[in-house]
Amino acid sequence: MTDLKHYQSPLSNRYASEEMSHLFSPHFKFLTWRKLWIALAKAQKTLGLPISDKQIAEMQGALEKIDLASAEEYEKKFRHDVMAHIHAFSDACPEARGIIHLGATSCFVTDNADLIQIREGLKILRNKVLQVIRQLHPFAQEFASLSALSYTHFQSAQPTTVGKRACIWLQDLLMDLADFEHALENLRFLGVKGATGTQASFLSLFEGDHDKVKKLEELVSKEMGFAKLFHISGQTYTRKQDIRVMAALSSFAASAHKFATDFRLLAHLKEIEEPFGEKQVGSSAMPYKRNPMRSERICGLARFLISLNENPLYTEATQWFERTLDDSANRRLYLPEAFLTADAILNLMCNITAGIIVHPKVIEKHLSDELPFLATEQILMESVKKGKDRQAVHERLRIHSLESSRRIKEEGLSNDLLGQIANDPAIGLSAQEIKELTHIKHFIGRSIEQTHEFLNDEVAPVIKKHKEIGTYLAEIKL
Repeated sequence: MTDLKHYQSPLSNRYASEEMSHLFSPHFKFLTWRKLWIALAKAQKTLGLPISDKQIAEMQGALEKIDLASAEEYEKKFRHDVMAHIHAFSDACPEARGIIHLGATSCFVTDNADLIQIREGLKILRNKVLQVIRQLHPFAQEFASLSALSYTHFQSAQPTTVGKRACIWLQDLLMDLADFEHALENLRFLGVKGATGTQASFLSLFEGDHDKVKKLEELVSKEMGFAKLFHISGQTYTRKQDIRVMAALSSFAASAHKFATDFRLLAHLKEIEEPFGEKQVGSSAMPYKRNPMRSERICGLARFLISLNENPLYTEATQWFERTLDDSANRRLYLPEAFLTADAILNLMCNITAGIIVHPKVIEKHLSDELPFLATEQILMESVKKGKDRQAVHERLRIHSLESSRRIKEEGLSNDLLGQIANDPAIGLSAQEIKELTHIKHFIGRSIEQTHEFLNDEVAPVIKKHKEIGTYLAEIKL
């Protein structure tokens, strides 16, 4: 039942997926802490410390027995969350009490658990970006040849195709996918560094054996699934790594905002719409409304995610020497919020791109309304070829264009520019010649070819590369 008396993040109870919400849940975090403690104890035992099989087995048996109420009571007493959970874990496995967290400092569990959450979160986001790419790929193919009015400054410009426009979205998303993959491939584990990063406590445990300390870190990192780790750190891993991760997330948010803004504008033009449910209500006051609510939500969430990009920059800038604690409360907020926001955005993008609605007749009408103006340059060149004076023809075309524009704006009439031009002997072109000059093939350049080349050369190989990643079926709660 929803708790109506306390604030709950809309990200977890309204927008983000269960998968991402669970990843940043207290249960996942504290379970990961225990896995880290077990990995540390196992590695220490392997390297000769007096830790028994019974103690390891007891820890493993108590892994899922997380008593949050008990941990909260301990934290009220100690004012220290890690110490609270050490005691709660020790209560569940008393034989192992003396060797839990041996030689470690709090950041062994807090920082390393954060990195595990970041790694798994990046995998979720990568897979969902890939799904959006998979869904836009056939859409761009299907509409590669559907000519549409293009816009610069949201004013009519040279035509493009619907498929070509989708490729602009796809190109940004390919870059985002590459950024997520780069962040994943280069993510480093903190490992076991001790209170100030010198590993002094572990060196003491192993009686000065440097090789065993190095092996300890290698074993724990491997157990937790990391191939790379930081060789140098203070108590915490450098917060520049957070900057890199957040840069990828916020850059994706910019792509999503552009995609959703285009959708909102196209919905206003009635050319392209997002899916609309049979019982969906667009407005409580205006029954006819079909507001692009998913795209609007993407924009709102994307702005929030973009704003979070500053946070890790400040955090890195204000780290004192080997560590300071003012990053702790801050990172508890922005790391989960950033990943849940990116996840929520991708859920919406997956939903939209799975069911884009295209209205070719409206697109054709908008194109035909503006094409006469766009065709005047072609007409000018053809008239000159037939022996007419360029400056005289230019002036006649200017006069006709202004008059046609006036009739459209002031009298609400249809665009009759081509008719005016065909009836002007000073221009000297027949209606048939003008019709041929205004064929759309003269205006879309290489849009069709560019679309197919891009899809074949850049998008298809990426989809093939990731064929082992399963299909994501988007489900948005509201």
